[in-house]
Amino acid sequence: MGTLDGKVAIVTGAGGGVGRGIAVALAKEGASVTVVDINGDGANETVETIEKAGAAGLAITADISDSAAVDAAVAAVVDRFGTVDILVNNAQASRSGVPLAEVTDADLDLAFGTGPRACFYFMRACFPYLKDGYGRVINLRSASELLGMTGYATYVSAKGAIGALSRSAAREWGAFGITVNCIAPGVMTPGAEAHFKANPDDYKAVVATMSIPRFGDAESDIGRAVVFLAGPDASYVTGTTMSVDGGGAFYA
Repeated sequence: MGTLDGKVAIVTGAGGGVGRGIAVALAKEGASVTVVDINGDGANETVETIEKAGAAGLAITADISDSAAVDAAVAAVVDRFGTVDILVNNAQASRSGVPLAEVTDADLDLAFGTGPRACFYFMRACFPYLKDGYGRVINLRSASELLGMTGYATYVSAKGAIGALSRSAAREWGAFGITVNCIAPGVMTPGAEAHFKANPDDYKAVVATMSIPRFGDAESDIGRAVVFLAGPDASYVTGTTMSVDGGGAFYA
């Protein structure tokens, strides 16, 4: 028996990395998990792992910056599983290492389209099901919003917008029994890995800030934190951000 038996979850950007770890952690607690990713092969690989864990999975390939594609994805989930109980907005793309003065409109569109706009699209599309059922939303943000990162203006701005959207939704949707929370993870994402390869001194500096001097694991650390916020023990937790970063500021 898992804490999420019978629940239906959507995890965006779960074709690999942090999203895959989150999806698998939810599946191991009994949730049926839909993986939405622009990388269809990655989404299918995650679903294979979910099914090996004994849960039901569905892979959807979609450009989540397109509201019509998001609506279609949610409709497909409801057609397959009947509802949506848990929404995890993990996906985020951005062009890294770009000086602020050189940021283009396309860079802004990429970061905000896959980040806060996609979060909004999924939250809006899932709302009718969340309010009539279980109702959990977990959005991924970043400690880098406060720290700032040279060359990552669009990324940190997008993550900041996700935090603001989440706080507003928590205020508005609490009346419907929906909780909306964020996680700021300390985990080696592809973007962070690229940054550290280009800036090895930053890697040493970040590890030095951690009370637990290691990087988080996508499934056992970040995924389990999502399981908590998605589970029954967090029914009175909303509008907050959980930092899962080993006790240190981290470029997540």
